[in-house]
Amino acid sequence: MPTTPDPEQPAGAPAPANWRLIGRVAAIAVVVTGIDQLTKWWAESELTGREPIQLIGDLLQLRLLYNSGAAFSIATGLTWLLTLIVIVVIVVVIRASAKLGSGGWAVAFGLLLGGAFGNLIDRLFRDPGFLEGHVVDFIDYGGLFVGNIADIAITAAAILIALLTWRGVKLEGARGTVGR
Repeated sequence: MPTTPDPEQPAGAPAPANWRLIGRVAAIAVVVTGIDQLTKWWAESELTGREPIQLIGDLLQLRLLYNSGAAFSIATGLTWLLTLIVIVVIVVVIRASAKLGSGGWAVAFGLLLGGAFGNLIDRLFRDPGFLEGHVVDFIDYGGLFVGNIADIAITAAAILIALLTWRGVKLEGARGTVGR
């Protein structure tokens, strides 16, 4: 829902924060982070030392792995750098949330923050140590890659951000001309 200009606010002044949308971002982020951490706990307790569990043949399996890199094990060995990048992303998204006027962007930001926090918790508190922890992955997609709930949320956020951008929906809720 687009925001309407406040006649009491001077022209050019920053728009006041939309606390309802910021609350939506926070609620989605908390739920995603919680589900991610609970499923990782479950995966470690149920999948350690087991053969993969087939859900849909070889197309979808549950298999416990620990990833020191990013998606597709990119940047393995640079865990500390990935951790710092995630922290920067979190700060940028939180700051940008103050400008929100779009429910779609609030959902996208909530998914992105929840996924980022879920994997950041692993990087901060799992072995081999602070800033270098390995992310718990357990959903095997046909041998192409293994991920987790945080990865699903980040991917959904990226798709939603692409759609919003293509449709020309700006953070503030106004429609632009992008993608037209």
